[in-house]
Amino acid sequence: MEFLMFVCTDTEPDTDTRDLPDVDDWVEEGARRGIRKQGNRLRPVEDATTVRKRGGELLVTDGPFAETKEWIAGFDILECESLDDAIDYASRHPMARVGRIEIRPFWPDES
Repeated sequence: MEFLMFVCTDTEPDTDTRDLPDVDDWVEEGARRGIRKQGNRLRPVEDATTVRKRGGELLVTDGPFAETKEWIAGFDILECESLDDAIDYASRHPMARVGRIEIRPFWPDES
């Protein structure tokens, strides 16, 4: 199964940062195990552009659409046997402690 993993900031991070995992070790583990297919950091929310179309009119807005203090800092594409495997791997990402990780399964084409 393929999953999209959002790496997000959090307004209430874990304040105990002892033994915080190293992201490079996490990336290396994913590559070694064939779990992490792709990933990258994202530019800050100030660099976001929101695109919508309403009533035939194109609406382009600087900044993110969501009014939130949290923001998506990066993403990874994972390929795991199950959601439990994806959760296990994602739980070792440093942002699981100081941010939030959201995992969504891909919706495969039915064609």
